[in-house]
Amino acid sequence: MTDGPAAGRPLVAVLDYGIGNLRSAQKALEHVGADARLTADHGLIRDADAVVLPGVGAFGACMDALRASGLDAEAVDAAASGRPFLGICVGMQLLYEGSEESPGVAGLGVLPGTLRLLPDTVKRPQMQWNLLDVRRPSALFAALDDPVWVYFVHSYAADAADPTVVATCDYGGPVAAAVERGPLWATQFHPEKSGATGLALLGGFVEAAAAAAGRPAQEDQR
Repeated sequence: MTDGPAAGRPLVAVLDYGIGNLRSAQKALEHVGADARLTADHGLIRDADAVVLPGVGAFGACMDALRASGLDAEAVDAAASGRPFLGICVGMQLLYEGSEESPGVAGLGVLPGTLRLLPDTVKRPQMQWNLLDVRRPSALFAALDDPVWVYFVHSYAADAADPTVVATCDYGGPVAAAVERGPLWATQFHPEKSGATGLALLGGFVEAAAAAAGRPAQEDQR
């Protein structure tokens, strides 16, 4: 049995599969009002109001670590559960079927397609702030004011023409920056490294988690 969420705060499970700096996402979510827990506890993940899959590094190494932790099935189930779900950076990439970065390594297959290397005409990785082009009304960006500048660190990207892509950036052409499919959100950029804009996005995610759980979101520190 897991401890219940802190009073007034939606319980957000941040999947802990032992890769990279996962705690930075947890701390940012706490800052904007979540009871965010970095966890590999299957029961807590299933009980959570929302789930976050962060990731940094290589696609194959992250996918191998996620499978070794036994959290791959939990991630797929959470993404299909109707609860708010957020993939961040490589955590977004893992939702796809695969990546050119790691041939032969299957992704989670929640979203169709394969990640492709950024074009030869640009420096790789894209490691910079970049301006988003938000293509259509989106719950993901509802709390953000234009212009939307966010921080990227990546060399591979999803197909920008996919209809789930709600925002792109210009980096040698349009690059998929965020996807939204119902309560499933994912960002190629790092909201936890994107200053006040990123915190506003995470705050919107926490508010969605609170609404899904039927409780008012706690006042945050934005």
